[in-house]
Amino acid sequence: MAAKIRKGDKVIVLTGRDKGRTGEVFEVRPDDGTALVRGINLVKRHQKQTQNQEGGIITKEAPIHLSNVAYVGKDGKATRIGFKIQADGKKVRVAKSSGVEIDG
Repeated sequence: MAAKIRKGDKVIVLTGRDKGRTGEVFEVRPDDGTALVRGINLVKRHQKQTQNQEGGIITKEAPIHLSNVAYVGKDGKATRIGFKIQADGKKVRVAKSSGVEIDG
């Protein structure tokens, strides 16, 4: 199944403490149905020092469920994503609100 939200997409958060904030997806986890969005859903974790990594309290992004984010179209508004089969048989993503094809 093709993913509606992909790496590099700009998304807006629909629910939760970061509601209304936008960010770029840098990792999608289809098995969990979650994504990591840069600068969104930040949590603090205690990191034990290793040979390769500094210890202390670090801030990192936690996964957010795909149902809680929406793709932001070229007009800056949230939209749902659908699929369309082109004449040459290629499957492309389209914005439901405007019908415009989505790059990527």
